[in-house]
Amino acid sequence: MATPGVNKTAKDVMHQGAECIGEHDNLRMAAQMMRDLGVGALPICGDDDRLKGIITDRDIVIKCCAEGKDLEQTMAGELAHGLVWVAADTSVEEALNKMEEHQVKRLPVIENHRIVGMISEADLAKELPDSKLAEFVHRIYARA
Repeated sequence: MATPGVNKTAKDVMHQGAECIGEHDNLRMAAQMMRDLGVGALPICGDDDRLKGIITDRDIVIKCCAEGKDLEQTMAGELAHGLVWVAADTSVEEALNKMEEHQVKRLPVIENHRIVGMISEADLAKELPDSKLAEFVHRIYARA
């Protein structure tokens, strides 16, 4: 029996078709997109269709709502952070290491200079052996 996740690439395990929020779109639109797509994070893409960062639902709450900022006036690009990504042909092991190193729970996957998907904890849960998944979760949440 083959070991789950072995010899697989980021493209093999990612959730395909990540939708971007534009860097000039406001946070109300970002929140509505997250709600409609059932996701907790969106990649932020620039006018050049290139990845600029990621925005999470937590970012909107902590860095906008809690600070008394206006969701209509605050642009997604203002909260862009975490320009951490992997190439589509990166091994799952290397992607996992990058997520642990940067303490991120979601990782954009890039192919031909465009975002083609995202790797999340749920994607990893489907692919990794339980022991490897437990180790990853411990490392990500240990510093949180």
